[in-house]
Amino acid sequence: MSSTIINLIVQVIAGAIGGTAIGQTVKNLTAGPLGNIIIGAIGGGVGGQILSALIPALQASAATPDIGSIVGQAVGGGAAGAILTAIVGAVKNNMGK
Repeated sequence: MSSTIINLIVQVIAGAIGGTAIGQTVKNLTAGPLGNIIIGAIGGGVGGQILSALIPALQASAATPDIGSIVGQAVGGGAAGAILTAIVGAVKNNMGK
């Protein structure tokens, strides 16, 4: 598999986990259980790719056996997924008021 695809898979999975975690932790930032997963996965994939382009240290491929590159891709995707989920959840919950 291409290293870009492997990086994207790691970022999407980490984003879904990050979105779920923020939704369960901060109840007023949730978009619902399925919404948290989907929004987190999208945020992880897109945000992880943006972070990889901006930060040279994250450009290493998760396809290599280097644990540091895998962790870097996972942290970037997880953080981006959590951030996008929090933004969408806050907007969704404030529109209902």
